[in-house]
Amino acid sequence: MNSEGNPMQRLSMHLSPRCGARTRSGTPCSSPAMPNGRCRMHGGSSPGAPKGQANGMFKHGRFTNEAIARRRNLNAWISAMRRMAEEIT
Repeated sequence: MNSEGNPMQRLSMHLSPRCGARTRSGTPCSSPAMPNGRCRMHGGSSPGAPKGQANGMFKHGRFTNEAIARRRNLNAWISAMRRMAEEIT
């Protein structure tokens, strides 16, 4: 097929580097590669969360010390109210 006359061959997604991993049949994977050189199926493990104190920036609030203390206080209050209700009945 003539690639000059076929506009699909000129798109940047078709010109991107390919994965390079081998499929189970032994042929090279034809999916476009990510920056690490592999496609999304063969990309390997995730780099994970940031190391050290940088990971603390992403704490959402449920597990902050204040929220934990507030829940413990509320649960203690509810338990006390239940004990009082059992004593009355």
